[in-house]
Amino acid sequence: MIDESSWQWPEVFNWLQTAGNVEHHEMYRTFNCGVGMIIALPAPEVDKALALLNANGENAWKIGIIKASDSEQRVVIE
Repeated sequence: MIDESSWQWPEVFNWLQTAGNVEHHEMYRTFNCGVGMIIALPAPEVDKALALLNANGENAWKIGIIKASDSEQRVVIE
C-alpha cells in the first residue's frame, strides 16, 4: 500500500500528466513520479534506516507498507 501523500510530485510529472492527458493511475504505472528508488525493510528497521540515509545526504522517507491481500490489485495507492 503506497501512501500518495508521503511525497510531492516534481512539477515535470504534473506537466507530463496534463500535456499527455495521462490518467492518474497510468502515471504511477509508467513513471516513478519522483520516488526514485524503493528499499523494502522489516517494519522495526524503518526508523533506523531512514535516520542513516538522511544523515548521509539522502532524501529518504517512508512511502508505504507491504501487507497480504486477497485482492487481484497488486498495488494500492491511497
